[in-house]
Amino acid sequence: MIVVNGLAKRFAAPARSLQDALTRRPMPAGIAAVEQLSFTATDGCITGLLGPNGAGKTTTLRMLAGLITPDAGRMAVDGIDVASRPREALARMGVLSDARGLYPRLTARENIIYYGALQGLGRDQADARAELLADMLAFKPLLGRRIEGFSQGERMKIALARALVHDPANIVLDEPTNGLDVPATRSLRESLRFLRTAEGGGKCIVFSTHIMQEVQRLCDHVVVVSRGRSVAAGTVEELLSQTGQSDFEEAFVQLAFPPLRELAS
Repeated sequence: MIVVNGLAKRFAAPARSLQDALTRRPMPAGIAAVEQLSFTATDGCITGLLGPNGAGKTTTLRMLAGLITPDAGRMAVDGIDVASRPREALARMGVLSDARGLYPRLTARENIIYYGALQGLGRDQADARAELLADMLAFKPLLGRRIEGFSQGERMKIALARALVHDPANIVLDEPTNGLDVPATRSLRESLRFLRTAEGGGKCIVFSTHIMQEVQRLCDHVVVVSRGRSVAAGTVEELLSQTGQSDFEEAFVQLAFPPLRELAS
């Protein structure tokens, strides 16, 4: 289980330009990427963070992965506080960022085994996990090939396997379908559906996206993020009911882009 409560992050304003200095234009205090964002992702459930570009989804997941220090708020993974016990929390997570970060001159197997070693697995144990994940994610013919020349879908599968090599209870994915074609996207969806079941380990899965169709087809729970805040949460059906809409796109627009007078109140 992943719990995020009152998360906030503000980045420093850009450096003052010569024109700003000459005109004495006041500089902003900073850019608020995330403000008081809260959500809970439970085991055996796929939780989607749905929001427009710039809503704060990636910043939130990077803070959860320990890559960025939050200004305020608390994050816990299976009850482990990320801020005070980051190594223990990270050991409970498999993180797939928007940058796949694979080593092109290593084979798929070598990439997975190397990451397994970083997670404390022995070579034989990591190799066994690579074989298991290759079967589960249907990429066994790729195991002995170098990553260079792989398609986007093939890279995604290897990156996902690398994130799962230590069999984490929690999986965090940042816009995993970016750049994937239809067959690769369908394969990813099937893998995530399996991982959330008891047979797949009953994983807690969190992924960010701005694609509503992905949310409708995959998510058990949806958190709508807008301007760095969580503005609504529930199942797709609950969000449709809440907004009185029959079309999920219309419901999302109503939730994520409220009239300015509502934001000011």
